Amino acid sequence: MTRATPIPETVTIHVPFRIVKRGGRKEMLLPASASTQRRPDNALIKALARAFRWKRMLQSGDFATVADLAAREGIAVSYLTRVLRLTQLAPDLVEAILDGRQPHDLTLESLRAQFPVDWISQRALLRV
Repeated sequence: MTRATPIPETVTIHVPFRIVKRGGRKEMLLPASASTQRRPDNALIKALARAFRWKRMLQSGDFATVADLAAREGIAVSYLTRVLRLTQLAPDLVEAILDGRQPHDLTLESLRAQFPVDWISQRALLRV
């Protein structure tokens, strides 16, 4: 621009993005071509940590039933069982989540729904 060129009063910039919920907060999601670096999903990581901790507590015999554990943790049995199901994920899927390499649409909410138990079907469904 030169001094003779008038400065426009408004400039419009188009940035394609979607708003997604991750762990109870909203996050902007850029198109795959625009995002070069992925970040770990803290809500997913926290849920995985809880799930494996609860599994260890049940296996060690500290708690006889899931209901006992849920009462001790102060949470609903249904929530505990949905999160506990994350321990059935294939090890490479867990590693991908911990490294932040999971697909953007893979959220804690999507994993709380039922998913296949066999690892091959999980990989196909979750595209990791």
